[in-house]
Amino acid sequence: MAESPITPRAQDFAAWYQDVVIQGDMAEPAEIVKGCMVIKANGYAVWEGIQREFDQRFKATGHQNVYFPLLIPQSFLQKEAEHVEGFSPELAVVTIAGGKTLEEPYVIRPTSETIIGHFFAKWIQSYRDLPVLVNQWCNIIRWELRTRMFLRTTEFLWQEGHTAHASHEESLAEVLKILDVYADVAENIMAMPVIKGMKTLAEKFAGAVRSYAIEAMMQNGLALQAGTSHDLGQNFGKAFDVRFQSKEGQLDYVWQTSWGVSTRLIGGLIMSHSDDKGLVLPPKLAPVPSVLVPIYRKDEEKGRVLEAAHRIAKDVGAKIDDREGQSPGAKFFHWERRGVPVVLELGPRDLAANSIVLKRRDTGTKEPLPQADLGARLPAVLSQMQTDLYRAAKERLKSNTVLANSLDEVESILKDVTAEKGGGKFVMAHLKDDPSCDARLKEFKATVRCIPMVDEYDGPGKCIVTGELVDRRSVIAKAY
Repeated sequence: MAESPITPRAQDFAAWYQDVVIQGDMAEPAEIVKGCMVIKANGYAVWEGIQREFDQRFKATGHQNVYFPLLIPQSFLQKEAEHVEGFSPELAVVTIAGGKTLEEPYVIRPTSETIIGHFFAKWIQSYRDLPVLVNQWCNIIRWELRTRMFLRTTEFLWQEGHTAHASHEESLAEVLKILDVYADVAENIMAMPVIKGMKTLAEKFAGAVRSYAIEAMMQNGLALQAGTSHDLGQNFGKAFDVRFQSKEGQLDYVWQTSWGVSTRLIGGLIMSHSDDKGLVLPPKLAPVPSVLVPIYRKDEEKGRVLEAAHRIAKDVGAKIDDREGQSPGAKFFHWERRGVPVVLELGPRDLAANSIVLKRRDTGTKEPLPQADLGARLPAVLSQMQTDLYRAAKERLKSNTVLANSLDEVESILKDVTAEKGGGKFVMAHLKDDPSCDARLKEFKATVRCIPMVDEYDGPGKCIVTGELVDRRSVIAKAY
């Protein structure tokens, strides 16, 4: 047997991830452009699937798609002090264009709150103009020093929603509604269980009053922030003078939100489900849910097998792999690494018996069945696989979540955890929402991932740093 091109997870999880991305034909490093990647057809098709699921949900909740410029005047970012401080190290700045030095440099979009604030000020005069509910699908540049394909790259794709409201009550409802949308797609489409919660003040988005997130656990126990929804309060309204006349005739600043998910969701998908053989994709997002591989050795078998294979593939909506010059084994290997949920096998014996063999990618189990039953059986198997992938990930999250009642206990659980070695846990501990408490965790490279919206544990308890009473346990982990 030839050595597998994929490093085993137990040997080096980070190398395994890189191998799965490349062997699954998802992406490759864009070596000529620092920190960037080329998203290949298989990877982009998965992104299109994720995009479709979110886009239809955004539109169903009243949002419209728009597009704003990639280049943002540098002065715009400086209008909101916390915002510019938070993004300064990551900014890429254009100073020369058309062979001339620009009077004012442009920042390549790291996020769009500032430029959108400028246009909101033009569009909004009265309460009748509210709410404004917009979203854009675009690319982002944040100068990253350490990159991993999909998880953290200098350029990435995302959606960013931006809304303006007449009251804080209304804007906060929007923030939480979107958080629910994110969790719905993560769990029901990606089969990736998440914890919905509030970020600490130290971990919130720069310029927000509060940030909320969905957090997922990868197979190595590290956390992945999979989507964020921000309550911006009136901070950007004041910075960009976005005011409206209320029903009572008073001038007030709008209450804003912003929210986003990115191509890092693909990284989460890969690390939630894939195995040492390669990519595993949940059926609802697989670009190719099923492939039929015809098997024949002799020329006299070829015509009959191919004719039946094409007929069956058309009937059940499967892709047929009838490439010449490739052995059936090579074809099975090809589709296995690319995460196709179901591979169907049809050879002369199957043809004679009016049967076909169905193989699931996640379990590797083979199921012979009558050809007449395939039309009903294939959707059932794909549905079951979707359910099983979620259940397995949910069980992994549950079994790797532990309680801790002291800072020393948290450190002993997490100190040796790395992306390469794994061994990560979600540690539930009582911790005050104070930047000084977050700083203690960072001493051993852990962070508060979120303060859960729903307390599934034992209610109030003493903070493991200050001893003060807090109302619930927070999720502490090492993260991507």
